[in-house]
Amino acid sequence: MPSLFVLTAADADRAVILRRGPSKWFHVIAWDTARDSFEHGAWLKGNIWRPYCALSADGELLLAAVWQYQKRDTSFTEGWTALSRAPWLKALTLWPNRRTMNLGGWFDGPRSIVLRTTRDEPPDWHPAFPPRGVTVRHVDPTERSPYPPPPPLVAKTDWSGRDHSGGLIFTRGGRLFRLEKGEDRLIADFTDLTPDPQPAPDWAGRPL
Repeated sequence: MPSLFVLTAADADRAVILRRGPSKWFHVIAWDTARDSFEHGAWLKGNIWRPYCALSADGELLLAAVWQYQKRDTSFTEGWTALSRAPWLKALTLWPNRRTMNLGGWFDGPRSIVLRTTRDEPPDWHPAFPPRGVTVRHVDPTERSPYPPPPPLVAKTDWSGRDHSGGLIFTRGGRLFRLEKGEDRLIADFTDLTPDPQPAPDWAGRPL
């Protein structure tokens, strides 16, 4: 059964859904929370460390913590943090790192990123993906994000939280719901998706 994890934008009616399933696959879906419309993006065979990912306040940029063991002998190493245009994973900037505790981060401004890193091992960006259009600083991975995920708001769910308007949203078994007038309203059912990797569109690679 697939599971859904949602990253909501702080200042826009936008969100990103990170869908896991089958177990070795992840799918990224952009969600317009005002219109409840969706744009299907990247498929990744590997792992996305969902709690260490972040969405920019305007919902345009995704900071993803990725683990792909099959790339361990490449310049990417088996793990990296990448900045991309949601809902794609085409890297605009990328920081390889073999230690999972050094993956991911958060946004602390419109185009300002904080990366998790140990003090003795600051991440160097990949030479093919230098940071442009963003500022970057590093913090020890033990430092908590000032934007922690909300505590569970609905019992027996894979994820629960609130959209930009304050509405209660949650996921269960590959389905997305909104609580309205005390009733669970199904917004979308993503249970039957199968991996279908497609090249990212040209706009996804446009520099910042």
